[in-house]
Amino acid sequence: MFDLSYEDGVAMLRLNRPEMRNAVPMDGWRRIAELAREAGQRARLLLIKGSRAAFCAGADISEFSILQTHPEMRVRFREAMREAFDTIRDLSIPTIAIIEGPCFGAGVALALACDLRLAGPEAMFAITPAKMGISYPQEDVHALVSLVGRSNAARLLFGGLTIDCDEAARIGLADLPPNRDIERLLSAIIANSAASISALKRGIALAEAGVRSSAEQDESFDALLGSDDFHARLAALRSKR
Repeated sequence: MFDLSYEDGVAMLRLNRPEMRNAVPMDGWRRIAELAREAGQRARLLLIKGSRAAFCAGADISEFSILQTHPEMRVRFREAMREAFDTIRDLSIPTIAIIEGPCFGAGVALALACDLRLAGPEAMFAITPAKMGISYPQEDVHALVSLVGRSNAARLLFGGLTIDCDEAARIGLADLPPNRDIERLLSAIIANSAASISALKRGIALAEAGVRSSAEQDESFDALLGSDDFHARLAALRSKR
């Protein structure tokens, strides 16, 4: 169902249910959280990707019928998704969704949990709870509004319409690297300082929470200025001049 592999410091978490367009069953969300935590301990970068021609069609709707008669399952379902998304969002390493094909419903929330969403030419996005008569978790609505703004979020949520990769990039939902050169971006991230990226990612999270200044980040800034890694990189830079 899910495959986690490693190569040169990069972890690849692949959703592997192509017959279901990589829709995630209820027990799959906690497994995603487990694998993400493992990757956070072992890798410098986590990529999340679907198998074949889809990223993730969302939650597995074939299991939804049980939710009507089992209220406790609704809570378990919601909390399992939350654990997956929060675990990915809170990792200290960069997280990138590589999106090809459909990215629908909870699949969008999965992508929103990542630092970057790199969309291929066949990527499609839709958030469809209104079509099904349900809602969307508030944390994920907040993430969506933060990225695309109130009006675009309302259009996506109220209409449930499918948009292509260019429209997703235009409104800020997806990122399109120049010439879609994903490998160049990944190589640049891996070549850069892991400690720096961890501090910068923490800074982004604090800024997103409305924090303008931080003693924690000041201490990190000062510590990195005295680190062996910084001075080794500084010496290497000087030697190239």
